[in-house]
Amino acid sequence: MKAMSLQAQFRLLHITPTCTAFTKVAMSKFDKEHFIPYERLAKNLDIVKSRLKRPLTLSEKVLYSHLDQPEMQDIKKGESYLRLRPDRVAMQDATAQMAMLQFISSGLKKVAVPTTIHCDHLIEAQVGGVQDLARAKALHKEVYSFLKTAAAKYGVGFWNPGSGIIHQIILENYAFPGVLLIGTDSHTPNGGGLGGVCIGVGGADAVDVMANIPWELKCPKVIGVHLTGKISGWTSPKDVILKVADILTVKGGTGAIVEYHGPGVESISCTGMGTICNMGAEIGATTSVFPYNPRMIDYMVATGRKEIADLADQFSFLLTPDKGCEYDQLVEINLDELEPHVNGPFTPDLAHPISRFGKQAKENGWPLQVKVGLIGSCTNSSYEDMARASSIAQQALNYGLKSKSKFTVTPGSEQIRATIERDGQAKVLREFGGVVLANACGPCIGQWDRKDVSKGVKNTIVSSYNRNFTGRNDANPATHAFVASPELVTALSIAGRLDFNPLTDELTGSKGERFKLESPQGDTLPSQGFDPGQDTYQFPPEDGSDIDVDVDPKSQRLQLLEPFDKWDGKDLTDLLILIKVKGKCTTDHISAAGPWLKYRGHLDNISNNMFIGAINEETNEANLVKNHLTGDYATVPDTARMYKSRGVKWCIIGDENYGEGSSREHAALEPRHLGGRAIIVKSFARIHETNLKKQGLLPLTFENPADYKKIRPNDKVSLLGLKNLAPNKPVKCEIKHEDGSKESFNLLHTFNETQINWFKAGSALNHMAEVIQEKV
Repeated sequence: MKAMSLQAQFRLLHITPTCTAFTKVAMSKFDKEHFIPYERLAKNLDIVKSRLKRPLTLSEKVLYSHLDQPEMQDIKKGESYLRLRPDRVAMQDATAQMAMLQFISSGLKKVAVPTTIHCDHLIEAQVGGVQDLARAKALHKEVYSFLKTAAAKYGVGFWNPGSGIIHQIILENYAFPGVLLIGTDSHTPNGGGLGGVCIGVGGADAVDVMANIPWELKCPKVIGVHLTGKISGWTSPKDVILKVADILTVKGGTGAIVEYHGPGVESISCTGMGTICNMGAEIGATTSVFPYNPRMIDYMVATGRKEIADLADQFSFLLTPDKGCEYDQLVEINLDELEPHVNGPFTPDLAHPISRFGKQAKENGWPLQVKVGLIGSCTNSSYEDMARASSIAQQALNYGLKSKSKFTVTPGSEQIRATIERDGQAKVLREFGGVVLANACGPCIGQWDRKDVSKGVKNTIVSSYNRNFTGRNDANPATHAFVASPELVTALSIAGRLDFNPLTDELTGSKGERFKLESPQGDTLPSQGFDPGQDTYQFPPEDGSDIDVDVDPKSQRLQLLEPFDKWDGKDLTDLLILIKVKGKCTTDHISAAGPWLKYRGHLDNISNNMFIGAINEETNEANLVKNHLTGDYATVPDTARMYKSRGVKWCIIGDENYGEGSSREHAALEPRHLGGRAIIVKSFARIHETNLKKQGLLPLTFENPADYKKIRPNDKVSLLGLKNLAPNKPVKCEIKHEDGSKESFNLLHTFNETQINWFKAGSALNHMAEVIQEKV
């Protein structure tokens, strides 16, 4: 399956530069001492191409040019582990707490690569942006102070609360074509809209990179998405990824990078490409990426980075796929034929073209009334998104209409907020009935103090967000959440119903006149340039060694980490089954967000949410399991705590794509903290599997998925032959039934030698400490 190169010829030189010296260009205006590494990457790429002797995809070029010792590494897609040197690290405040606590535990003095912390997750949507931000600063003062001082001490840039959502800040300031960036959030791939390979990871992976340890990633396959035609009318970039989710499903991208290419790319703005890459997380993809193109140049110039664009021009061979490269899978999408989509409820891959959506909603008995429309989030909060949505809102206002649904607006950053205030889009959206929330994640991650519907009441919301799992936005399992483009969300909010199709249906104005909405319009970039708004960034000092980072032992929000116990060298025998999970088990099911976010820096406290959203196969209920020591039924965390207090080890049994969703490593830390030893499932989501390994747990999969049915909730599980644990060697599992009978079968794993050392040491952090001690 061969790639087609971009048709447009704009400034790109598809040859390797012959000159030997280039102007040094800083990675960002905040990183004057760190430079775009194109020369080094080009040399690494030459080494790899001389070895592989074949045309490379863009994804391969960016990854392989960041290899540590490229002349020596084994490169086999889907098999070998790559040891990589990322250019930078980004962390949001909820995951940064644990990451910084782990970095502090390492004993290192300063981060080795440019690193930033972004305060976006802890601000709850209640009243409006100004009030909610003030409340968050007061409520989370202890956590913000910890992150701010830890950032200063260890050389990390700090974005204060109110600055915006991490991914929008990265796109505006830090992403660049060809960058390899890791971030402690699953939607880090947003940076692929600017041609970077940006990958979501757990905090322990971030600590490795900050500690100057090569970062490991199983060599991904590459799925090509060939775009033809042109986006126009009601169709938006969001509809591209909603269609891709329909095609590939929530696990179809697992172990692969999704690479967009073809002439259709030219009709998509840079921020639109970011939208597509952002939501690639919902198909399990390692990341997604677009090739360097004129829309990226426009965006970099508009955000004050013309020097980077000029340098990228000289290295365009590094930033676009080779002619004749082959993809492991190829998806074809004709943008001329692509309809606007609405996906959901309860899963982001249940796709409905707008022409059929109303009929499907009625047939399935979904609540037709749209209670709330929500636009913004890290997926769709660009200037273009706000402009297109406000153009639809303005049409309604012209006919004397406002939103029939409650309506919220989340600007992606302080820069976006200030610019849409100046240019009038915010005013229009307020007049339409919208409430402009803080520059933060808000309802998208469950930070929403929703009052209009009681928990348990069946209702519908429509958002431009990325994720719509059960209870994700408002903790109400009866809420039917659908995702669409901001402009389509706005249109559905005007009608207040799911069975409204703005392409064909008419509305009635306040004077009784019938009218049809015209296609959304909006500039991709502001004609007057961006207004940066308030300065919310804190530079790290040159020397932060004298700064104190204190954690109160009595704190309920922060807790210094104690090392996990090492493996004792014995087989794990007679493990109790804490819960056999039925159906979908995302990281939200394992470690809920929303009100629990305040405990992200306190492992013991947040462990009280462990598995409270997972459905127990035995009881068909959430958060109710049998305590096999007492025979009583209790909550999952309470049962795990009793087992731990008695020295009883336990395991989890799960289904397909276990751990999909957020990158949150608490979903691995909590089971380890409360005495878990193994997670046995049909298949894993990539980030979560790595997180489990990092914390010293055994993530194992059934060699025969049908063996899942052999395990009963009252069984005892033994994992045998662990002394001989080795890459590609199955682990023998023996289950002992309540009647005394036994069955055995094989379990598979993806451990390499380094990861086996993590298990033996008790965690990756323990292993790091051992290595540092040996060097001393």
